Formats: sequence, structure tokens, C-alpha cells
Amino acid sequence: MKYTVTVERTEHDVEVIGEGVRVNGKLLTARLEAIPQTPLRRLVLDGAARTYAMIDSGNGWEVLSGGRIRSVSIEDERMQQLRSAAGAGDRYDHGGIVKAPMPGLVMRVEVKVGQQVEPGAGVVVLEAMKMENEIRAGSAGIVSAIRVEPGQTVEKGSVLVELEPRQA
Repeated sequence: MKYTVTVERTEHDVEVIGEGVRVNGKLLTARLEAIPQTPLRRLVLDGAARTYAMIDSGNGWEVLSGGRIRSVSIEDERMQQLRSAAGAGDRYDHGGIVKAPMPGLVMRVEVKVGQQVEPGAGVVVLEAMKMENEIRAGSAGIVSAIRVEPGQTVEKGSVLVELEPRQA
């Protein structure tokens, strides 16, 4: 099966082939294992193992790696064909909300009401598990509301920032 995996704004062509994957044309052995009852996944890629925290954000995945949260979306061939048939060119929704992918303490708010943001733009920095995690916008839009302030504790799923679609 073929997929397009978008990490932040960079697309990668991924094809799953038995015990391996072809990523942007390069054949690798790969295995992704869930660690039971945690959001952790262990990726073994050509013998090298790495552990990631992965949370389904509803618009894709939020992946914690190296103290940084990255937005990741995965689209299979069938979804690409449906999107193409529907005439949808832009893969990102416009507007929406940015939610906390984990409980934590708001360290910084990096946007202002009225500011335009692109997909992957940092909007809030949360401290969780003694690490600072940059929470990023999953879509383009204009910041219409900021629902948190520095020093505030938030629960997983709390609304951090609201975005409205840009006017054409």
C-alpha cells in the first residue's frame, strides 16, 4: 500500500512492502510496535530503534520526538484519489482549533489574535514531563481566540487557540 506522509509541511512517499518500506524511493526494513497502555511507539528502522510518543489529534498525529512535537498526517492512495476527484487541492483544512495533546503547564503563547498562521506554525509552548513541547497549528488560518495564558495548567484536549479561515 502506498501513502503520503506529511511531517510538518514536508511530504514523503511511503510504500509498505511486506517487512519493509520504501521511503522516497529508498528501501528500508521497518517495524512499528505499540507499547501497551501508553501513547508510545517503538520504530525499528534498519536495525536502529527509536521511541516516539504519538497522539491522534483528530487531524492526524502529534508526534513527540527530541523534545519537540511534530504534526504528522498520513493519506493512503484511496484518500488521495478521492481528494483529487473532489477537486480539493490544498491538503490542509483552514481554520479550526488547536488542542493540548497532553496535560501540561502553559509556558508561552507564541501568537496574537489577528495573526495569520500556516500549518505547522508554533502557537503555544507546554511543559509536560519536564520537557518544553511546542504545540503547532494543524491548519492555516487567522488566530481568532487564545484560550490559555502562561502559567495556566491544561488537561489533554483543552482548547488552546482558535483559528478562523482566511478570507479569499
